[in-house]
Amino acid sequence: MPTASTNSAREILTGLHDLMASRLAAQGKLNKVVQIVAEAMESEVCSIYLLRDGVLELFATLGLKQSAVHVTKLALGEGLVGTIAKQVAVLNLAEAASHPEFAYRPETGEELFHSFAGVPIVRRERAIGVLCVQHGDPRAYDDLEIEALQTVAMVLSELIANAGLADKASAAATVRDDSPLRLSGLRLVTGLARGNAVYHQPRVLIEHTVAEDTEAERHRVYSAFAKMREQIDHMTSLAEFGTAGEHQEVLETYKMFAYDEGWSRRINEAIDSGLTAEAAIERVRQRMQMRMRDIHDPLLQERMHDLDDLSNRLLRIVSGQLGTAAQMGLRGDAILVARNLGPAELLEYDRRKLKGVILEEGSLTAHVTIVARAMGLPMLGRVRNVRRMIGEGDYLLLDGGDGAVFVRPTGPVEEAFKAKLAITQKRRAQYAALRDVPPVTKDGSRITVMVNAGLRDDVAALDLVGADGIGLFRTEFQFLVSATLPRRESQQRLYRSVIEAAGDKPVIFRTVDIGGDKALPYLDHGEAGEEENPAMGWRALRLALDRDGLMKSQARALLEASAGRELNVMFPMVSEPWEFEEARDIVEQQRAWLASRKKLLPTNIRYGAMLEVPALAETLDILLPKIDFLSIGTNDLTQFLFAADRAHPKLAERYDWLSPAILRFLRRVVRMCGEAGVPVGICGEMGGRTLEAMALIGIGLERFSITPVAVGAIKAMIRSLDRASLMPAVEAMLDNPPPSMREALSAWADEHKVALG
Repeated sequence: MPTASTNSAREILTGLHDLMASRLAAQGKLNKVVQIVAEAMESEVCSIYLLRDGVLELFATLGLKQSAVHVTKLALGEGLVGTIAKQVAVLNLAEAASHPEFAYRPETGEELFHSFAGVPIVRRERAIGVLCVQHGDPRAYDDLEIEALQTVAMVLSELIANAGLADKASAAATVRDDSPLRLSGLRLVTGLARGNAVYHQPRVLIEHTVAEDTEAERHRVYSAFAKMREQIDHMTSLAEFGTAGEHQEVLETYKMFAYDEGWSRRINEAIDSGLTAEAAIERVRQRMQMRMRDIHDPLLQERMHDLDDLSNRLLRIVSGQLGTAAQMGLRGDAILVARNLGPAELLEYDRRKLKGVILEEGSLTAHVTIVARAMGLPMLGRVRNVRRMIGEGDYLLLDGGDGAVFVRPTGPVEEAFKAKLAITQKRRAQYAALRDVPPVTKDGSRITVMVNAGLRDDVAALDLVGADGIGLFRTEFQFLVSATLPRRESQQRLYRSVIEAAGDKPVIFRTVDIGGDKALPYLDHGEAGEEENPAMGWRALRLALDRDGLMKSQARALLEASAGRELNVMFPMVSEPWEFEEARDIVEQQRAWLASRKKLLPTNIRYGAMLEVPALAETLDILLPKIDFLSIGTNDLTQFLFAADRAHPKLAERYDWLSPAILRFLRRVVRMCGEAGVPVGICGEMGGRTLEAMALIGIGLERFSITPVAVGAIKAMIRSLDRASLMPAVEAMLDNPPPSMREALSAWADEHKVALG
């Protein structure tokens, strides 16, 4: 049953419905609105201020002097009206003059009135005006009256926007606190980018606020709630969300809110007042946002953000606007903003217009980070309160190297950013000039520089940067972006197209590294679904050997794709030699099967292993005679050596790749490979950093596989380096480590004029 509060709001909305359908001009409608509100609330004053050219202008009033209309103006933050607009907050005062921001305007004649209540008129999460009422006697307005004002303000936003009376919410860098901001986050992918903020799942813009049929609107909300609850239930059943930890807690909170009867009741009450389903959801959301301002408990604030997310989900369902920004298309240079992303979602975007990504979550080891790095797309993660701090369309400067994003930057900040960008672009031009120049040190040592890839389009980078080949092709990308397990034929087509695109340059295929922290929703993980430490769990080669059907299918696809050519294949996360032997035997069995059917086979197969698990170093003497090459994956190796999760925000930057522990470990591996005559290379992120790469050359490494964007800088470093001088210097540092290896190596590079970029 409708309550007394909804009756008051319904009375006003009934009058507004007829008014909006009339042929009155916009100014005439606003004049009529203040009359309707004043009469319904028995208020002596009702006024509407609209944001025009960044200033709040009195547009219509009943009770104040008419001569003040279009004359009285207030800056954002000035007076009670300016405070409401700037803070997008409600003010409810028994004595207006007692408020510290009260500003007296004599031309209005408002000295006769004591009490004051005002609400922001919101459009696209920004205030475009203020609706307020005043009384002569000091009194506080009750919640029902404030809710009625908020309902009217929502309807007014539609009228004002359609008439073009106020500054456009998307263009006006105003209101919600539009002062410039610098937000910090976790550096996921380095690089510089600028563009306008685009939300992966944009807010729904409410176009129609007044309901024609209340029961029909109620039915729409019931259906939307049912669908939303079904979605949340489905999400909690997915394998990738099944593990204990943060995702599970988030989803449990989602479920709690999704089934919260209080939330649905408040939306129903808003519909009873005469609002459409969309407007009712939005009004309840706005009320919740305004109340959040008084909450100082971080945990409770986070839970309120979850409810905000669910409100947006419910709005998208009820309005039928389910598409992402990728499906709607980017209009210009964009910085994508999201809570989190999957790799398939990222790949949907136009790579010509998408310049960077900001995530509220995200980690260094997430597969979307790997894809972004492969795309050369700057990415920042763990940016707190990003959805409150950044508005849709805000101009952003993203500095992935410094782990910062500048929101609505000032002129000096933008000039400094442009200067930094110009230097970066100049370096890129210099690096581009090295495309056809071999990476040879000053003393004549030829270093092999290859690229990491995972997408068919990545192969184009071979010619663009002048790399020696693909030292790591991550075959799991095809699995990560697919809704179902890729068929053997589909795998074969991908591998063949990569080999053909690479021409006479080698391609090293790494078999699938899935499972653990790269869980696939379509793959049953059985008992492993509840792993507490997925990075060290049932993943990569362990999973593939258990699921030998998956391994056999991929092996056959690789063999058929490489027919008539040499096949280079390596296995990830080998812990002991027997694992390598089992994996190699599966490939050999498939080769024998194809040979028995007279199928064309590869001319040769070179087998390699990845050293990511430290234990493997203790059995290299057993493994090396069995393999053709060894690749060191420094990302996993580092976290396993230090027992430190690199995805953990407090540990991500704590352990240095130039630590004596890592370099000594790698030196031992390089020496063992050299004695066995087995080529060894680096295919982790460490090799793509100039100072780290210099140190690696200093311990004897000659093969690198890195991201394409790093090739130019690494080539320039190599060509400025005298290897014969470097190696004894690094040897001495490792034998007697200085307080800081990084500082010592940097000093050596400066002294010997090594180009570190």
